[in-house]
Amino acid sequence: MSSRRAFITLTGCAAAWPLVARAQQPAIPTIGYLTATELEERLLAVFRRSLAEAGYIEGRNVAIEYRWAGGRYDRLPGLAAELVHRQVAVIVASPTPPALAAKRATGVVPIVFGVTDDPVKLGLVASLARPDSNATGAYFFLSDLAAKQLGLLRELVPAATRIGLLVNPENANADSITREMAAAVSNMGIQVEVFRASDIAALDATFAALAQKKIAALVVGADTFFFNRRVQFATLAVRYAIPTVHTVREFSQAGCLMSYGTSLTEVFRHFGDYAGRILKGAKPADLPVVQSTKFDFVINVTTAKALGIEIPPTLLARADEVIE
Repeated sequence: MSSRRAFITLTGCAAAWPLVARAQQPAIPTIGYLTATELEERLLAVFRRSLAEAGYIEGRNVAIEYRWAGGRYDRLPGLAAELVHRQVAVIVASPTPPALAAKRATGVVPIVFGVTDDPVKLGLVASLARPDSNATGAYFFLSDLAAKQLGLLRELVPAATRIGLLVNPENANADSITREMAAAVSNMGIQVEVFRASDIAALDATFAALAQKKIAALVVGADTFFFNRRVQFATLAVRYAIPTVHTVREFSQAGCLMSYGTSLTEVFRHFGDYAGRILKGAKPADLPVVQSTKFDFVINVTTAKALGIEIPPTLLARADEVIE
């Protein structure tokens, strides 16, 4: 072989080496993230930080495909199917409607869910301790707290005989929240009127109806649409002078009167932890469903003053946070 020919052969091989190296590098795994509406950056940051603690950093050794339904639950099945077709390594789906859509879309792709209702009753897992399924995650009880929230309102307005309950009829938890509330008031001598809203216009109409019917206070069920309209809730409650109780502290921080429920920060930390474990080879069937143990009770005293309500000292003493 001539020296010139040898040089061409060697340089040709050298030029090909980077291409071969790149071809041999495994593709980084992809997480599909499915939810009803676009999540706040603060909560996503908690998820990403927890994922990083497990050794996975977005853009470096893991990719994340986000799918938001824009508040329309009817879009969730199609978005879940997209993620399955995309062959993601794991789907994170929360709250309940996205989790159910993901489970219906696949019995193979691992799912990390966050649900407000009992995942066994929802058919997501066989049991909390041993899911025996392609799904596991966090159960954060928000749909099971209506009775507790009602009790807080009763302490605030003890003379109330009519209380409203607001649910989103498009959410799978609407019936369970309604049943729980009915059971809670069965021996209290309180009448509960159920209101339903799934859009902005219905939300405005609900508060007008509450005032017209002289309903003393309102329990607001767990729902993503409600969560994203919490400033509107605060504005309407003051306008119509109706005390409200909500599920998570973010409502009170936005100007709503009271909230009692799970810490969302804790829930999103679990999402990152479990997604990381699954990427490392753990099977959802072997990962027990995490049950929330941290609950926050928050009171917004500024809103109470705007409503002309004096918060009983006993309630203030029990609050985890008092916003003034």
